[in-house]
Amino acid sequence: MSHKNNSLTILALQKFKKNFWGVFSFVIIVCIGLISVFAYVFAPDASKNANQMHLSIHSKSPGFEVRMLTIPSDIESEEGLFSTLFFGETNTNTEVPIQSYTVNDNTLAYVEYASDGLKGQEKQIEISRFPNSNYEAYIDNRSFVFGTDKYGRDYLSRILIGSRISFFIGFVAVFISLIVGLLMGSIAGYYGGKIDAFIMWVINVTWSIPTLLLVIAITLALGKGFWQVFIAVGLTMWVEVARVVRGQIISAKEMQYVTAARALGYNDYRIITKHILPNIFGPLIVISAANFAAAILIESGLSFLGIGAQPPMASWGAMIKDHYNYIILGKPYLALIPGLCIMLLVMAFMLVGNALRDALDVKA
Repeated sequence: MSHKNNSLTILALQKFKKNFWGVFSFVIIVCIGLISVFAYVFAPDASKNANQMHLSIHSKSPGFEVRMLTIPSDIESEEGLFSTLFFGETNTNTEVPIQSYTVNDNTLAYVEYASDGLKGQEKQIEISRFPNSNYEAYIDNRSFVFGTDKYGRDYLSRILIGSRISFFIGFVAVFISLIVGLLMGSIAGYYGGKIDAFIMWVINVTWSIPTLLLVIAITLALGKGFWQVFIAVGLTMWVEVARVVRGQIISAKEMQYVTAARALGYNDYRIITKHILPNIFGPLIVISAANFAAAILIESGLSFLGIGAQPPMASWGAMIKDHYNYIILGKPYLALIPGLCIMLLVMAFMLVGNALRDALDVKA
């Protein structure tokens, strides 16, 4: 029996590997997942939430370069390696975009950056402020691959860190929806009768409420925040899972293998978990992939409405909200880049779900 299960698993993997778009989408999901986990390693701005603002260089085009002066602070950060690696570092230094600088005796004179050909304000700082008077180590040319947002923050860093919310909300929402949906759908489909009628009434009532409105209501009840949005989205997506599971179990419970399991004296829990559910994984995988995509879109919509992740936390939906008006102001990339990222991640999950459905289809 174990050999047969292993053979079926190997056969499903071989079928999945032959699906080019499924494998390609899976690679994209893995890459985005690694980027979301180690976002602060890849991000040029490793400060918390990539929130280092430079208003003098706001809304700059991709590839923009500027000379940056870092003025060291006397405050030392006591954060550990783990906290810095996964949650960013607290930047206590002051960064100033400059146009030029000169050194006179023990004074560093610099001109702050100003747009549109204007001359910035001239300021001075004692060279002794820099460790070992090595001021040159604190002046470097900074390049912004995706440009800067309307607050002068590095847009690439915000995109990388913003992938965390869009990526992990799919896992949390699908996990919650699977737990609730499998439980409710299994009970309704297997036992039927009044239990089925009551659960279907709950499902229909929940189904009749617009998803976005229900998420907003749950979010307002739980409060605005990171985990509250995750839970709210998950609690609104279980009805789809429950309806699919109920329908599949109603069909499967009349099969001969279920009748044989009952004749052998197996309890209902074992029949459902060991015999019925493994045979309906195909539709569950497809609906889970669709829920992944739907959760990402719902979170983006909530962030766009200002109910999702709160500033200064980076979120693709919030980035679209902050810059959608730039589409008519000649800088549409500020809204299009996060929009394309959402589209890419959603499409990847859908293609992987379809590929897994085909690979696990025992009739094929």
